[in-house]
Amino acid sequence: MTPYLQNYLGGAWQSEASTAVTLLDPVTAAALARVGGPADGLVTGFDFARTQGAPALQAMSYGERAAMLGELVKVLQANREAYYEISCANSGTTKADSAVDIEGACFTLGYYAKIGASLDSAGLLLDGTPAILSKDQLFQSQHVLAPVRGLALFINAFNFPAWGFWEKAAPALLSGVPVVIKPATVTAWLTHRMVADVVASGLLPPGALSIVCGSSAGLLDALGPFDVLSFTGSADTAALVRSHRAVARNSVRVNIEADSLNCSILGPDAVPGSAEFDLYVNELVREMTTKSGQRCTAVRRALVPQACYDAVAEAVGAKLAQVVVGNPRNLDVRMGALVSREQFESVQSGLDTLRGEAEVLHSGSARELVDADPAVARCVAPTLLGVRDGEQAKLVNEHEVFGPVATLLGYRDGQHALALAHRGHGSLVASVFSGDHAWLAQAAGELAGSHGRVHLVSADVAKTQTGHGNVMPASVHGGPGRAGGGEELGGLRALSFYHRRTAIQASAATLQHLPQNAIRWNS
Repeated sequence: MTPYLQNYLGGAWQSEASTAVTLLDPVTAAALARVGGPADGLVTGFDFARTQGAPALQAMSYGERAAMLGELVKVLQANREAYYEISCANSGTTKADSAVDIEGACFTLGYYAKIGASLDSAGLLLDGTPAILSKDQLFQSQHVLAPVRGLALFINAFNFPAWGFWEKAAPALLSGVPVVIKPATVTAWLTHRMVADVVASGLLPPGALSIVCGSSAGLLDALGPFDVLSFTGSADTAALVRSHRAVARNSVRVNIEADSLNCSILGPDAVPGSAEFDLYVNELVREMTTKSGQRCTAVRRALVPQACYDAVAEAVGAKLAQVVVGNPRNLDVRMGALVSREQFESVQSGLDTLRGEAEVLHSGSARELVDADPAVARCVAPTLLGVRDGEQAKLVNEHEVFGPVATLLGYRDGQHALALAHRGHGSLVASVFSGDHAWLAQAAGELAGSHGRVHLVSADVAKTQTGHGNVMPASVHGGPGRAGGGEELGGLRALSFYHRRTAIQASAATLQHLPQNAIRWNS
C-alpha cells in the first residue's frame, strides 16, 4: 500500500480524504504515494497558527529562534538519506541534482541560523535613528519593525520541494511568523517527509508549521488582513493569486516569483580559446542539464557574438552529446527525467513552438535512454536551438520551455547584447562572461533595472564564482516584470517581508523606554 500524505493543520494530522491522487515515479511510472483532496478545517487551522503558533514563536527572541533553526538543520541532516531516495523516485533526479535541492535547503536554513544569531537577544528591531518632529527636539519619531500578526502561506512550485520550502520558511520562522506550506502536489512527498520529521522532533511550538499536500481549494479564502502570501509558479496562476477576492479585500502582502527567460551573455572579447569562452560553454551546458533544466533560474537565452555563433554551437553541442540521459538510479546517468507527464508534454509543445523560428543546433533525441523505457519515462534529451540574428527572434523572448532547452541568439555588438537581454521583460538572473572588467561593470549597471541578480564571471573568479543558476541566501532572489516583481532571501533583508514598519511618535524620554533588548536594524 502506498503511503498517504496527510495534511497537518491545527497541530494535528488529518485522516485520509475520500479522494486521492497517486504520485508516480516519472521514470518507471510506479505508484509512490497518495495525496488527498481539499483540506478540512482550513479556517480553524489557520486561526490556530495565528493564535497559538505566532505568540509562542514571538515569545522567543530572535537569537532563540535562530538557535531553533540550527537544531532543525540537524533534524534534516539526520534524515537526508531518506530525502535522497524520495527525490530520486518522486522527481526523477540524479543524486547530484537531488543535492541541489536537499543540501541547498540545509545550507539556507543553516545560513539563517547563523546570521539570525547576530540579532542575539533582540525582542524589537529599530529601523534607523529617531527623526526630530518639533522645534524643541523633544517630540520625535522612531520607526520599529514588528513581526506580522498573521501567518505566512507558501504556495510552491514542483521543481524544488526541499529548498523552495526552506528558503521561505527559514526567514519567516526567524521573524516569529508561523508557516503554512502548500507544496506542488506532484512532488509533495519530499516536503511532507521533511515537515513530518520536524513535527516529530518537537522543536517547533504547535501551530508554527502546517502543511496542505493535496488540493489548494479554499487556501486563499482563509487568509486574513495580517497574513502574508508567497507564491512560486506560472505567471498565469500568479495573476489569479493577485486578483483573488480575499487577497485584494484583506490587503494581503504578496510576493510572487513567476516565469523568467533568463539570459547569459558571452562578452565581445571572449573569443574561442579564451578562458571566458570555455567558462561560458561549461556554464551553459550545466544550466541546461542540472535538474533536467527545471530551474527557475536556468539559462533560456544564450546571447553570443555573431562571429562566435558557430563556435559556441559546436562546443556546446559536443558537450551535450556526452550527457547520458535515463534512469537516475544508474550511476552512469547524468540527467534524469522531467517530473511528470504534464511537464513532459509541456516541454514537447514548447519545443514545437520555438522551432517555428529557431533552428535545431543539437538534439539528443535519437540516443537511447539508459535503463528507461522511452514509452514510459518522462525523459527529454537536452536540445540547443539557435537564431543567428538575435534581432529577428520573437518567440524566444516570449515563451519559456521549462526543461533542458536553451536558444543561442547572435548579437552585433555589446549594446545590442544588452538590448536583447532586456527583451525578456524582466528576469531572475542574467550572467555575463568577459575578461573586460570595465565592460562587465558597465553591463551590470545597464542590466540591473530588468534583472533581480546580475552574475559577472571573469577568469580570476573561475574557481570561486557560485554559478549562474545557484541562488545564494546572501543575495536577493526575485526579479521585476515577467519574473513576478518579488524578492526573497538577501540575508537579513528577507525578514522585511515578515515585519511591519511602524512609526512611534513620542517624547524622546518615552522613546528611551522602548524595550532594552531592542537593536538597531541594519538590513
